[in-house]
Amino acid sequence: AGGDEAKAELVEIVDFLKNPQDYGRLGARIPKGVLLVGPPGTGKTLLAKAVAGEAAVPFFSISGSEFVEMFVGVGAGRTRGVGGHDESEQTLNQLLTEMDGFDSSVGLIILAATNRPEILDQALLRAGRFDRQVLVDRPDKKGRLDILKVHVKKVTLAQDVGLEQVAALTTGFSGADLANRVNEAALAARRRRASAVELQDFTATIERIVAGLEKKSRVLNPKERETVAHHEMGHALVALALPETDPVHKISIIPRGIGALGYTLQRPTEDRFLMTRTDLEHKIAVLLGGRAAEKLVFGELSTGAADDLARATDIARDMITRFGMDEGLGYIAFEAQRPRFLDTPELAHGGCRVAESTQARIDQAIRDIVMGVFERAYRILDINRAVLERCARELLARETLDESDIRQLTQGLVRN
Repeated sequence: AGGDEAKAELVEIVDFLKNPQDYGRLGARIPKGVLLVGPPGTGKTLLAKAVAGEAAVPFFSISGSEFVEMFVGVGAGRTRGVGGHDESEQTLNQLLTEMDGFDSSVGLIILAATNRPEILDQALLRAGRFDRQVLVDRPDKKGRLDILKVHVKKVTLAQDVGLEQVAALTTGFSGADLANRVNEAALAARRRRASAVELQDFTATIERIVAGLEKKSRVLNPKERETVAHHEMGHALVALALPETDPVHKISIIPRGIGALGYTLQRPTEDRFLMTRTDLEHKIAVLLGGRAAEKLVFGELSTGAADDLARATDIARDMITRFGMDEGLGYIAFEAQRPRFLDTPELAHGGCRVAESTQARIDQAIRDIVMGVFERAYRILDINRAVLERCARELLARETLDESDIRQLTQGLVRN
């Protein structure tokens, strides 16, 4: 389920393995290698197994780590047997030689999978060796729904579980993530001694991924609880007041994970592939809503906004240095292109070399964006201070508010 484009690419490989003579009559050359590329957990190995099963031909399975041996040269010997470090380079060279030496009439295909294509030798990726690269990406909403349908077949679901809603809440999840979430939801239902898996079990497991594990043993003093409650409501009210922001599903002041003293759960309801300057500014505004609420209500600042500030600054920096969104600096990318693909971590923001005066203008532009958006978030909360105070009191009393609670409490909210 899911990955329809990748499956369509591999159907032709299966057909070739089943009917090589049909391609030979047309003079078509046998593809020597197919490289499946994609983030971890998206089903690359599963697709390779499916090709082996569908084609009904002998398959030899081996992992890359098995080519590196205790004795130098054995890895290259293994490569001969099946078809930057000294030994790994020898192994790579032997693989290149073997792939170049394949007889096109033999019908031998190498099917490989990786989530780090950018570190592979270009000689390995050229046409004639790995003729095809098939991208196996994270599933879209339809793909997630199809994957969920497969994994819930053996699970007893309650009537309130709508897989469409679960698929909408799991934007960015891989197939492996979804399989794990279904299993975790079933385990959560078992812990409750329930007879069926309910929607709350799915949302609880998603929250564990997004926000971390609940730390109910971490007790905050009354002043800290009050600060956290206003901070989280600041995030939520700014998100609700601005147009086209991700909906707020839940607000909690129960500590989670390593350092989160509360959280506001926002999940997109659709897959987004393009963002405007306004969209990015709204993201920054929501991030700064917590700090704005603290300043408005208490007149002083706390350390609770550290992560929010870092993320807001990163977005503002990208707007200036990557996306060219500052009229004064022009439509220029000040960051050097970095070799980055899939889930490889980004390097520290260094970028290409610029003059000191230009760097100062970049820093000022970033500061202008962050401070300007902060003032907007502050004004939104100032206008809606009565709603902020009412919601914070309710959050302090109940510790957690869900969507229906939020809708009821925010009636009368002045939207921007």
